[in-house]
Amino acid sequence: MEATAEEVGLAVTAARDAAPALADRAVRTAFLRTAADLLQEAGDRLVEAADAETALGPVRLTGELARTCFQLRAFADIVDEGAFLGVVIDHPDGSATPPIPDLRRYKIPLGVVAVYSASNFPFAFSVPGGDTASALAAGCPVVVKAHPDHPGTSELVASVLRRAAARHDIPEGVVGLVHGFEAGIELVKHPLVAGAGFTGSIRGGRALFDAAAARPVPIPFHGELGSLNPVVVTEAAAAERGEEIGTGLAGSMTLGVGQFCVKPGLVLAPEGAGGDRLVKSLTDAVGDTDAGVLLDHRMRDNFVAGVRERAGLADVDSPVTPGAGGEHTVSAGFFTVPAARLAAEGEHDLLIEECFGPVTVVARYKDAAEITAVLSRLPGNLTATVQLSSDEAAGVSPRGTELLAEVTPLAGRVLVDGWPTGVAVAPAQHHGGPYPATTSTSTSVGGTAIERWLRPVAYQNTPEPLLPPELRDDNPLGLPRRVDGTLEH
Repeated sequence: MEATAEEVGLAVTAARDAAPALADRAVRTAFLRTAADLLQEAGDRLVEAADAETALGPVRLTGELARTCFQLRAFADIVDEGAFLGVVIDHPDGSATPPIPDLRRYKIPLGVVAVYSASNFPFAFSVPGGDTASALAAGCPVVVKAHPDHPGTSELVASVLRRAAARHDIPEGVVGLVHGFEAGIELVKHPLVAGAGFTGSIRGGRALFDAAAARPVPIPFHGELGSLNPVVVTEAAAAERGEEIGTGLAGSMTLGVGQFCVKPGLVLAPEGAGGDRLVKSLTDAVGDTDAGVLLDHRMRDNFVAGVRERAGLADVDSPVTPGAGGEHTVSAGFFTVPAARLAAEGEHDLLIEECFGPVTVVARYKDAAEITAVLSRLPGNLTATVQLSSDEAAGVSPRGTELLAEVTPLAGRVLVDGWPTGVAVAPAQHHGGPYPATTSTSTSVGGTAIERWLRPVAYQNTPEPLLPPELRDDNPLGLPRRVDGTLEH
């Protein structure tokens, strides 16, 4: 049932009214941990519902739900520690130039956050996912726009989160849920919404981003929109372990039927014997991959049409032809093309656009100049990967350092001798990148994702009794902080 503008307004207002209940960090911490516990307890029912709607399979979904629970608990730990508040205190210093008054700075919640669910992760990037978890951790209530590919799962998960809230006397409106395309537009336009998080297509994300910027009061919009995730295989790496690289690439590009935002969609591999062995290994591995089901028929139709159009380009070969695997399935495959075809603007630009599904493009290069020419034409990405030889990785050859310098401007996460699929939930993680990978410089995975939903406030010459507890000299909350330039724990 699609939500009306009035229903969206009611959900946003209820979320706003629930915000005071999140003010206490101890309450937030307990709420996040209870949410993880209740999701875990309801795991069998949630996985069954999600599998019925997405066909992602119970093994994959069970792992994703475990990741989601881990993420909630990780944010609870962050809230409990308190360093995310960024407390800084500078006492007056008349000898400085210019003189420093009494200044005390920390971060406060933005307000109601709109969350737009992803199709390919019904738990980890949907109702209970990273955007919701980080917003709640920051003290911001959320209203989630459910993805149409898993509406039932969204309702079930939202009910679990609301039960967790109720156990800590937090109003159920702290997690709102709306359905429908128009509801999503109304949500980002609502004057009480203070920020938004989105994972999805470039077209949909850009439309919402523009709507957020066009408001009378613009709001931050943290969107993850699309990524090619280039891989560069050096000539020495292909000669040393071409077969291994080909097999690894096959596993990464077909994982989850190619429906991961960090799927490697373009691989620069050398001409010559090493590159030939890589392609042969990739051919064997992809050829042995079973057909799979995409998340919905729209995605399947787009995939089939997209690979057909790419296959028709000049000098494009299909060692394993991707396409329709059956009435409801798709078969994995890949294309090869001379890298020179991608080095200049033309019809082959289609090959450097993301194609959602189990397909990749292997561009065969002649020399380092062709690598540079292709990389210079790529948009921003979530990841970039280099596959190096043992000497290049050890720094014996300068090629590894040179390549890292070339790919770092293209992506938010740079990998060496690995594969980008699989995004660890860890404090140092960064899941973001230059546009169009994301619309901001923030991450949607890892502890620093909480920073998206906070804004700094500085108090100047404020009497101690009027200060928030977080900023008082005696530090009654025991927070990590920096005082007069010295870090205190």
